[in-house]
Amino acid sequence: MTLRTASADGRQVWACPSGADDGSAGGGAGDAGNMSALARETGSPAPFGYVLDSDCVVVEAAAPESGAWTTCLARTAMADCLGDGGQGLTADDYFLEPRDAAGRAVAWVAEAGRVAAERGLADVLASEPGPVDPLAENILFRLLDRLGVVPL
Repeated sequence: MTLRTASADGRQVWACPSGADDGSAGGGAGDAGNMSALARETGSPAPFGYVLDSDCVVVEAAAPESGAWTTCLARTAMADCLGDGGQGLTADDYFLEPRDAAGRAVAWVAEAGRVAAERGLADVLASEPGPVDPLAENILFRLLDRLGVVPL
């Protein structure tokens, strides 16, 4: 894993490229471990974003008190990645919907001692890449900004 940035108040952003096997993460190559365990061990909220080919992002976040939640960014592309195996399943069957995830995110941010606007979070969580900005990781950076993790 590579430290990307650190702030004066102790917040850090790390990158874990797929295929990384430096022994510093969870259980193996590209495994960043368990966010709930990390939040408990550090006593601080911990977010994680896994970018799939710049098309969509799995977001997992956990905090010592409010627990863990999982959602995705770029839901249309995520639905394509998941496929439904003919069962009629959608991204909503696997991940919190944007409005619900925004509510969980507000509690997560509060545990970090900050305040976030639920509507702003919901807007980012429901956004999709477009022709001008086609990269899903940019949605992740906007989410991290709204969470107060990394300002844009």
